[in-house]
Amino acid sequence: MSAYPSLTRALAEALVDVLWFVEGCEDEQMDPDDAVKVLEGVAALVSHLSNDQRNEFMDVLGSMTAEETDPSRREFLEGFPEGFGLVAEDS
Repeated sequence: MSAYPSLTRALAEALVDVLWFVEGCEDEQMDPDDAVKVLEGVAALVSHLSNDQRNEFMDVLGSMTAEETDPSRREFLEGFPEGFGLVAEDS
């Protein structure tokens, strides 16, 4: 039995874990240029999602945020949609 209700949820969890790690890396752990490439690559991928896919991903992120007990990871999840281009930044 899977710990995740859907493949989308499992992949979203994995993606968030990787990006949270990359964003939190010190320069000694990961080359900063490589980290930026990874983060920008995900933002570019997300920008090509259809509206339905974007909405589904936002719903999954919302559920993940609501269930998160680690304050720093919750903060990362709260900023994820704007930080990775799922929603337009307020001007």
